[in-house]
Amino acid sequence: MSRNLSAVVAHVALILVVVIVIGILGSVASATSAGAEKFTGELEENVTLRVLENDTAIKQGYLAELIEAFNEEYKDRNITVQDANMDQYIDLENDGPYGYGPDILYQANDRIMRYPEGRHILPLPAEEFDCFEEVSEKGWQAYRRTVGGQEYTFGIPVNVQGPLLYYRKDLLPENWESEWDDDQNGVPDMVEYWTDLYRFSKQIKESGGGKFGYMRSFLEPYFSVGYLYSYGGYTFGNNNTDPSDIGHSAGNAEYGARIIRQLATVMDERCIDDSVTTGAYAAIASGEFFATITTPDVYTMFVDEMKAAGYSDEFIAENLVTTYIPKLPASGDLEDESQGFIECNMMGGIQGYAISSYTKYPNAALAFVKFATSYQMIKRRNELLGIVPARKDVADEVGGLSEVINNNLESGNITVMPSIKENAQIWTPLQTLFQDLAKDAFRTGAEVKYATLEAMKEALKKVDTQIYDSIFTLQ
Repeated sequence: MSRNLSAVVAHVALILVVVIVIGILGSVASATSAGAEKFTGELEENVTLRVLENDTAIKQGYLAELIEAFNEEYKDRNITVQDANMDQYIDLENDGPYGYGPDILYQANDRIMRYPEGRHILPLPAEEFDCFEEVSEKGWQAYRRTVGGQEYTFGIPVNVQGPLLYYRKDLLPENWESEWDDDQNGVPDMVEYWTDLYRFSKQIKESGGGKFGYMRSFLEPYFSVGYLYSYGGYTFGNNNTDPSDIGHSAGNAEYGARIIRQLATVMDERCIDDSVTTGAYAAIASGEFFATITTPDVYTMFVDEMKAAGYSDEFIAENLVTTYIPKLPASGDLEDESQGFIECNMMGGIQGYAISSYTKYPNAALAFVKFATSYQMIKRRNELLGIVPARKDVADEVGGLSEVINNNLESGNITVMPSIKENAQIWTPLQTLFQDLAKDAFRTGAEVKYATLEAMKEALKKVDTQIYDSIFTLQ
């Protein structure tokens, strides 16, 4: 009898849990739908909006130009926009409810997509935007979330982020066409293959004089996790939507770890901290570095430093070159080309605009986002900042690397950062390991920690465990 009673109680409890969960999902879906209904099409007038943009757009004058153009367009409605004057990495979840957040924010997909779950940003009527047909499906996927069985869009893609190789063409050796172009395609081997860039960088470092070939800090995992991806690693399972499946150690990801350690050997210990990142623009301009990797939207930062160093616009246009990331050796060893080469699959992102749920002026905010993502403004953003437009019509017109990066996104050679809040937990463990791998290049004797692939594999497994624990165990 007691067993039957226990079974009944357990069954009732299960039903209650299911009812509660359905109720929660229903309330979230209902709240999301209500958020979408804020866009009535009737513009609020006599209002001031605050927009949060990234630092580069502010420094290079794009935000000021965008604001001036919008304010002129809507002056008859007395709708004005101003710089929110906040840190570009503001936490809307904590600041928004207290009125400290912006009305509109421009950030990468991994940051924006932290907010739908807490209803901190509004679902947007993407079909109303003139860029709707111009943005690829992968671009939209970065900002879509299914709530209560219905799919919503929470951000409007602006540009595709993916690392590029920047190098000084005038610093190539004079004999590069005869000695560094084995396939005779007119492109220096050291910007096509990591093995050649590694060998070239090694020669420069060993020649002394304080010069370096390739330099890049390993402090930012965004620029290094792609080495793991290239050999079978991944961040989350099920197309980066399942945080219970963490795979930075999957496949032969330890080959990618070895690449990081090998690359550090042709640098100096600045690659362990942030000094390479902050000093890269000036170091490229002075010729201290031959090459580095960073994102397309900071191209003008290099240009400014080269102008400050006395170079003409013509010289810069000819000799400051950007290209896609070199190919990796299939062997996973920068000193072994015997197995041929594979594409380097790097982490990327989709930066875009979102609208805060806490704005008092949703329709005016929507008008601004439509204006900022228009053909004219995206083209201007490309001209001033060198971004890779998510809009295909603009990307096709500007051509060059914009086309290349969009094609790499479509082909899978760029892996978009996960658009789930758990992605915030990956950075610190990866950063710690990548810095330690780089530091290992300067250790000797018994201090060396990663002398074997097995040791690197175990280190990657520990990283995956740390990330899992931070998501599911330690909260």
